[in-house]
Amino acid sequence: MARHAPVGLWDVADLKPATGVTVPGETVPEIFWNAVAQRGEAVWLRQKELGYWRSWSWNQTAEAVTEIGHGLMALGLAPGERVSILSNTVIEWVWCDLAILSAGGVSSGIYPTDSADQVEHLSADSSSVVLFVEDEEQLDKALTVRDRLPMLRHIVVFDMKGLRHLRDDQVMSLDALRERGRAHAAQHAGALRARSSAVKPQDLAILIYTSGTTGKPKGAMHSHAGLVYSTRGYNAVMEQTDQDERMCFLPLCHVAERLGGAYLGMYTGTRLNFVENPDTVAENVREIAPTVALAVPRVWEKFYSAVMLGVQEASRLQQAIYRWSIAQGVGVVESVLAGKPVGAGQKLRFRLARLLALDNVRKLIGIHRARYLVTGAAPISPDLLRWYMALGIPMLEVWGMTETCGASAAVPVQCIKPGTIGPATPYNEVKLDPQTQELLVRGPNVFMGYLNLPEKTAETIDPDGWLHTGDVGSVDADGFFRITDRMKDIIITAGGKNITPSEWENELKFSPYVTDAVVIGDARQYLTAIIMIDQENVEKFAQDHDVPFSNYASLTRTREVQELIQAEIDRVNAKFARVEQIKKFFLLDTQLTAEDEELTPTMKLKRKLVQAKYAEQIEAMYR
Repeated sequence: MARHAPVGLWDVADLKPATGVTVPGETVPEIFWNAVAQRGEAVWLRQKELGYWRSWSWNQTAEAVTEIGHGLMALGLAPGERVSILSNTVIEWVWCDLAILSAGGVSSGIYPTDSADQVEHLSADSSSVVLFVEDEEQLDKALTVRDRLPMLRHIVVFDMKGLRHLRDDQVMSLDALRERGRAHAAQHAGALRARSSAVKPQDLAILIYTSGTTGKPKGAMHSHAGLVYSTRGYNAVMEQTDQDERMCFLPLCHVAERLGGAYLGMYTGTRLNFVENPDTVAENVREIAPTVALAVPRVWEKFYSAVMLGVQEASRLQQAIYRWSIAQGVGVVESVLAGKPVGAGQKLRFRLARLLALDNVRKLIGIHRARYLVTGAAPISPDLLRWYMALGIPMLEVWGMTETCGASAAVPVQCIKPGTIGPATPYNEVKLDPQTQELLVRGPNVFMGYLNLPEKTAETIDPDGWLHTGDVGSVDADGFFRITDRMKDIIITAGGKNITPSEWENELKFSPYVTDAVVIGDARQYLTAIIMIDQENVEKFAQDHDVPFSNYASLTRTREVQELIQAEIDRVNAKFARVEQIKKFFLLDTQLTAEDEELTPTMKLKRKLVQAKYAEQIEAMYR
């Protein structure tokens, strides 16, 4: 890839917006089949299996999609019928998604961490007639609830390990479906492509269910036209090419990986590398060394924490070198952000800092080849964003929703403002409601509405086509938006002070010892916090300081850990006025995961549920 003169810390020319159409087509399957015709034997997908990276070309992918698509038609899938996919992020997910769409069906994703009851709700709400599941674990969920799903006709399993002796007329393996598809294709040559050609841009393509922070997940309906429009818009904001490498690991049923990963990769030809499993992300990212990296703030926080843990274990000399090196990066970042020229001396010291430490930090994370990093789906601490920029890589924050096909605002590399989400992307409008300061979005990327919930759709999209996002914010003279908080989450203390808890929570999550936090204080005299510690880093702290503990719960109760978190709170408190400071806190004595009811599958705390579940502990902080 051609290089240009760097501006500040990075090469702005590497991030120029794309112009023109990369692949023609007005529906998702049309773009896919045109991309296959263009790229043929070039590698598109890679996945690590049994310790080895295996590659699939565009033609091989097309073969799999063809067989699965014909298999679905052989099972009787009619145009417009819904099919759900319950799986981690694996290549088969992409194959089945494209096969469903090519057969004229509607594709709906289910989080692999969802319970059997949630699988029942999403399958029933979507009226799914076929359910793809990854393995025995996911199949068990489906079998538990299938008697309550009268519309479900077939269940197809990707990985049959442990199921060799299963005999069930409703269940088949993906290999068996592909075999049936080959037989169907031999008898009905061209039938799948005919189905694909019959799909109209205005047809419903996919359902993306909201994460359910405020109630049951709602099925956001997206048309082919909206998906194609958004995918092309993404590339016009941050260009990718067939020379880029991406890592796929976020859930494909979430808008970020579905649009910003799979569909954008399909459109641009970017190679998609699938991790072995969710637990190997840190290892796999170093192997892949992506040139473009998209992740949610929690992932970026974990990478940062791992570096801080490594620094703590280093020698005093190495720690001193790191501190000096990162200080040089921070100094240059501050100059760039302030619009000041970076002097020759600064540049020289920064080059030395990269040689001494910063390049090694980038390799430790696995971002040493990255042209840029993207963060979204939740707010991120401005300090964390500056830290990544100090390594010499631009980190660009994007903002959007399930209902907007993802990004509706994005920070441009030419003018990064930490703490903002940037201006509106060129493919939609964003404005503030003059009365409530709520962010409103309008454009072809906005969804068709909520499945089976016309009243909720009418509440969300006004007669003028503006989507009411529920996010409160502000906008500066340059058109850069800043998210203050969710409208329903703003705290009004007993003294009448308006507090935005997410700002405080993001500052605290910058600590390597804190995974998450919920600030409490609505109608209260002062603020308190519920905090979930970072198990790995706090355990390391306890071991280094000879703090005895037997399990996670006992770790949270030790005096030393309580003092450690108090010190982190004091650090953050210093940034806020007295009325905005945290007076008391308590530590959750359970390590929450996406399987727990307190967290959404996208690892967002369900604020109301957390406050209700821990009401007794909260009241104790006010007695």
